[in-house]
Amino acid sequence: MKIAYDAKRFFHNTSGLGNYSRDLVRILSQYFPENKYLLLNKNKSERGADILQLPGVRFVETSKGQMSRQFKMGKDAQQAGADIFHGLSGELPLKWDKRSIRKAVTIHDLIFVRYPQYYSFFDRKIHFWKFKKAAESADKIIAISEQTKRDIIQFLKIPGPKVEVIYQGCHQAFKEKQSEEFTQNTKQKFNIPEKFILNVGTIEARKNLLNVVKALKDTGIPLVVVGKKTKYFKKVERFVQQNKIEVRFLEGVSMDELAVLYKLAEIFIYPSLFEGFGIPVIEALFSRTVVITSNTSCLPEAGGPDSVYIDPQNYLDIRAKIKFLWENKAEAKRRADKGYHFVQKFNDEAIAEQLIRFYQDLIR
Repeated sequence: MKIAYDAKRFFHNTSGLGNYSRDLVRILSQYFPENKYLLLNKNKSERGADILQLPGVRFVETSKGQMSRQFKMGKDAQQAGADIFHGLSGELPLKWDKRSIRKAVTIHDLIFVRYPQYYSFFDRKIHFWKFKKAAESADKIIAISEQTKRDIIQFLKIPGPKVEVIYQGCHQAFKEKQSEEFTQNTKQKFNIPEKFILNVGTIEARKNLLNVVKALKDTGIPLVVVGKKTKYFKKVERFVQQNKIEVRFLEGVSMDELAVLYKLAEIFIYPSLFEGFGIPVIEALFSRTVVITSNTSCLPEAGGPDSVYIDPQNYLDIRAKIKFLWENKAEAKRRADKGYHFVQKFNDEAIAEQLIRFYQDLIR
């Protein structure tokens, strides 16, 4: 098979959609090197350069010009002889020629429909139009969770059989053991407390960090936060300063450094109001760290039966669950070990096999 990808996010996104794109191509090349994986974009970057060295992976420079991604990339894929075009971020080209090609699209979430207050009117309209158009023109759709599949059916009015759930995995760094020297250097670099709980993700209202710091008031439990700051950060920072809560806010953390932080943490907490999947939960489980996360959206799918679930709107519930695990180390370890067993379903090989079956079904 020859599969073409819209590689804009692959080359130019540092997290989220970029990680999904790079991991998908990496694991397919690793487990099914006999296929051709074409990365289509106007240009490439250093990001993902290692993956371009893998078997079957090749960069294809696409047509230049305004809106070329929408109007020319599909025809470029057909010109390259691709059997399948896969849009990795909820979009597909709008124009094609008469040559045969099957079309797939991955839709990660429809949060802009469920939580419109976090998006401008213009962004909501554009996102909805692009996702609806892609979902209708695709031969098959990948949803990254059962929650996202339900949303595609409900909001985009797509028949259920057209949508297949294929979960995401996570970066290899979280499955590896970093050296003791690197671990110690990371602790010193970021001045990490001896014991702490960890939160990872953009500091924005939907991720709900304010309720975590409210929960930690008067507990003496240190918190380490890794994530990009938005305007919402000021609200969190104000509460932290007024109540003298011990919090380290970190940015510019490498993947290996982040993997160390997950492994060092006593507890990983992820109280998001809504997610398409929740990769940080998977990263924590692979790191053998117990997880506290929300009982909403897809997060129980990612966390499994042995993570601890909270009402994200109730900071007293969050406080009680944090203190329970903080004070019961044996129970935290038991749940972390069970979580590590559960998370093996998100391993690279299992996901690669699902993807190949999806492609094979597509061209039958």
